Amino acid sequence: MAVLTGAVVLATVDLGAKAVAERDLRDGHTVDLGPLALQLTHNNGAAFSLGSGLPSWVIVTVTGLLTGVIAVITWRAVATKSRLLPAGLAAVLAGAAANLVDRAGDGRVTDYLHTGWWPTFNLADVWITTGAAVAILASFRSDRGVGDALRRDA
Repeated sequence: MAVLTGAVVLATVDLGAKAVAERDLRDGHTVDLGPLALQLTHNNGAAFSLGSGLPSWVIVTVTGLLTGVIAVITWRAVATKSRLLPAGLAAVLAGAAANLVDRAGDGRVTDYLHTGWWPTFNLADVWITTGAAVAILASFRSDRGVGDALRRDA
């Protein structure tokens, strides 16, 4: 239950930040925070705008299917001995779900974290990246990794 709660909290934080960005960063308004700026953009594609030329229903469908797969893997990972693996997967699930919810309305994701040298991103992207890194590290530390979470006998 803690894994689900954590995923819901992280997704809610991201969706709240996106709502604030939509409200406060309209009309090209940028907030300079040094190495990071808050700047509103929208992404019609997946990561790094891949697939931006595809119809939005295709991106939403693929994102929904991947989010479902991540949810199943996360649910199965809770039974592993590792605490880090489910936590990392919960962060990935939170990011994927938040971006899916954001995309479902108009076919695009709200991005607002801008570095100038990397594509503009959002907290959900941070959750996905950090969660994946944690899950990978947990797989190396555990005798039961992501592969075990996929097998029925795990």
